[in-house]
Amino acid sequence: MKRSKNSSRPTRRKKNATVPSRSSAPVPSRRQVLSGWAKTGLGIAVVGGGAGLLLTRTVQADIREHDLGRIGQGVPMVVQVHDPMCPTCLSLQKQVRKAMKAFGEDELQYAIASLDKPDGRDLAIRNGVGKITLLLFDARGERQAILHGPNTAERLEPIFRRHAETR
Repeated sequence: MKRSKNSSRPTRRKKNATVPSRSSAPVPSRRQVLSGWAKTGLGIAVVGGGAGLLLTRTVQADIREHDLGRIGQGVPMVVQVHDPMCPTCLSLQKQVRKAMKAFGEDELQYAIASLDKPDGRDLAIRNGVGKITLLLFDARGERQAILHGPNTAERLEPIFRRHAETR
């Protein structure tokens, strides 16, 4: 009688078959294992803390950027009337931020009047403008100019420079 391949019987080893030996590597002690976990935990805490700090700074910068109460507080302002769902508005925002890198906080400031927020809508209505628009305010908060449509940072920077000098 032949044995079937799917037999449930355990197979026998040949007498001369070699049995795999246990590794001679030392077993780590409890202290070594816990120390490794502590180092990993410390690394995770450092990375997590750094990410938290970056997120906090990003949120604070976003809050400041949307603070329209800064208009007329002694520093000229560029205010973008912005629709967050508009790709052209997002492109303009990127170009304005790039142009603003040439200025210090005491020279010229940037704010966003978001059309999805009441204060942003109110500012746009008071100035009779829609999205994809930049409003230039002097240090006293009086509107000096309106720029409509998309622009490049290269074109905006000299305009902003002249505006910042008017104080």
